[in-house]
Amino acid sequence: MEFQPQQENRIREYFRISIFIKGLVSILEIMGGTLALVVPVSIVTRYMVSLGEGELSEDGHDFIASHLIQMAHSLSLKGGLFIGVYLLSRGLIKLLLVIALLKDQLWAYPSSLAVLGLFMFYQIYEIYHTHSVFLIALTLFDFVVMWFIWREYEVLKSHLVRQ
Repeated sequence: MEFQPQQENRIREYFRISIFIKGLVSILEIMGGTLALVVPVSIVTRYMVSLGEGELSEDGHDFIASHLIQMAHSLSLKGGLFIGVYLLSRGLIKLLLVIALLKDQLWAYPSSLAVLGLFMFYQIYEIYHTHSVFLIALTLFDFVVMWFIWREYEVLKSHLVRQ
């Protein structure tokens, strides 16, 4: 599928924006992973449950509060070490790939597609068990980012062939 130069520039702009957002999310994952390794998960889950229960006492059908409590129970089952290591490694891997993508390093495009694909499979597994709206949104966003990565990779390869 060929795009006009103006469309190609717009797609490249969307690609850069989506990759920048992925970079910000990666930094948050690194911070969250570090926090999970330092702060006992019981403190975090107690806070989340008390916050959620307070909201549910005011509105028994509060969507965010009920999902917050559900997330707290999920966190307590997994444990802080798993969550910390998972978030920290996920954030570091994605941040390295984001930096490489922003520098147009060709190896980073297929690597990013593979890594995001693997993370998406795990997210789908988690969605099946938790029905997390946040994970569904994250997975859909990852799918869109993967399309932009693939599209940008195709454009860069075609420009290299022309040279």
